[in-house]
Amino acid sequence: MNATAVGALLLCRAEPSAVRSPAQLLREPQLLVPAGAEWSALVPEGAAWDDGEPVDRVVAGWAVALAVAVGLGRPVLALWWDTERVGFTLASGFRRPVGYVWLADGTPAGEDEAITTFAARLGLDPVIDVQALAPLTREDPDADGADRLRGLLAVLSRAGLELPPGLVPGRTPARLHAVAAARGAQTVEWAGWRDAVRTELHAVEESFDHWLREPRDRTGLKVLGAAQIAVGVPLTIWALRGAGGAGGRGGWAVAGAVLTVQGAALLMYERGRAAV
Repeated sequence: MNATAVGALLLCRAEPSAVRSPAQLLREPQLLVPAGAEWSALVPEGAAWDDGEPVDRVVAGWAVALAVAVGLGRPVLALWWDTERVGFTLASGFRRPVGYVWLADGTPAGEDEAITTFAARLGLDPVIDVQALAPLTREDPDADGADRLRGLLAVLSRAGLELPPGLVPGRTPARLHAVAAARGAQTVEWAGWRDAVRTELHAVEESFDHWLREPRDRTGLKVLGAAQIAVGVPLTIWALRGAGGAGGRGGWAVAGAVLTVQGAALLMYERGRAAV
């Protein structure tokens, strides 16, 4: 592990087509690549923590926002590392995120029950996979922090995760970007709220057009859109009001914005369908 490296990876249990639109709302330049059956990997540029914000706090917020935006049953795993520690945060919808931390030399510094919760939320085998994860919580002088994260990824390979060769924890964002770019990664960039709504509207069109055939379906969509706005706006306000003293709320602000945009897109789609 590079002692000077500070970086992160976001692993989403969803296909790239479902991840791209929500990822734009994080307002962080990233590269998006497939990572196995129904998995995607996002490689952040890294500027978000260059100003001193801890990398674990930044990516934990992103994981929460993506998990809310991408949808139920599609958890997001953030892997992160800095000069002193490494760890992960798993976000699944509005559930409280679960995570674990090791020191850079691989010394466990988390709670064992977090590993069990982690396995349960990802639907891993409660016996075989949990037993395979257990050594990660024990002392091992031959395993540093990056080895711990690679061990975690090895277990997740049983759930279909397959990172492109070279896209491994412990490397600098620049090196990870180079690897992802060589694999034909898609560029994900913030293009403003107008384009964000337009992109989300297109995603709604693709996802729901085959399903929304009857008036009752459109009514249900209208209710869903209104509910997302009703949750998203207060959540964003709450998070922004507390941002000055609680950096961890940044992810909830993004989550609120995501819900608001999705709700607006659903309502716009419903209105367009009704006018046809």
